Amino acid sequence: MSTDIISYGEMTNRENGLHLQHGMNFEAGGQYSIILMSQAPNAPYNDELKDNGLTLIYEGHDVPRYSHIKDPKALDQPETTPNGTLAPNGKFHRAAQSFKKGNRDAEKVRVYEKIKSGIWAYNGVFNLTDSWIESDGKRKVFKFRLEATSDTIESKKQTKLDARRIIPTKVKQEVWKRDEGKCVQCDATTDLHFDHIIPHSKGGTSITAENIQILCAKHNLEKRDRIE
Repeated sequence: MSTDIISYGEMTNRENGLHLQHGMNFEAGGQYSIILMSQAPNAPYNDELKDNGLTLIYEGHDVPRYSHIKDPKALDQPETTPNGTLAPNGKFHRAAQSFKKGNRDAEKVRVYEKIKSGIWAYNGVFNLTDSWIESDGKRKVFKFRLEATSDTIESKKQTKLDARRIIPTKVKQEVWKRDEGKCVQCDATTDLHFDHIIPHSKGGTSITAENIQILCAKHNLEKRDRIE
C-alpha cells in the first residue's frame, strides 16, 4: 500500500475544485466529509494519531478571527455560529453523537495531512465514531474520534483496518527529507507516493523510515507488491 503525496492544487482538483481553506469540511464531498490535519510543531490544533496510526483524535476548530476577536485561543471552541446555525464543530459533533445512538451510519471522512508547506499526504478514509468536549486547561475544546477503514466512501460498513496502514508523520517527514522530495528511481517530482519497500502484506513495517521510500506513479505501479 502506498500513500499519495500531493500539492494543495492537486488536493483541490481531487476534490472537484473545492478550495479547502478550512480544516473541517462537513459533507463537502457530498457523500463524505473532508478533514485537514497536521502534527507539525507549529500546528494550530492538537491532532493525534493513536493505535499505531489507526485512530485519529482530531481537535475542533476555534471561532473565526473576526476583527473584534483578538485571541480565538482564549475562547471556548464554538458549536454554533453567531447567527445560531451549526458551526463545523457542531456539524461533526451532531453526526458523531447520532452515530453513537444508532440513528445513522458513521460519517465517512477523507483525511489529508500537511507534511510541509505546500505538501500533503492522503491518509485515506476514516469513520467518525465519537466526539466530546473537554478542557485544555484554559477553555473547552471539541475532540473527534475517527477510525481508519479499508471501506470505500460508498460502503455502509464500519470496518476498522486490521493492521497498521498509516505511515507516522515523523516517518513521512524523514523520508521526504532523505529522498529530497523525488522518486528514488527516476528523480521525478510529480505524481509521488510514499511506498513500503517490503510490502505491508509481506510483513513490512510503516514505523521506520528504512522501509519507506518515495516512488513516482510509474515505478510504484511497476513494483506493486514485489520485494526488491
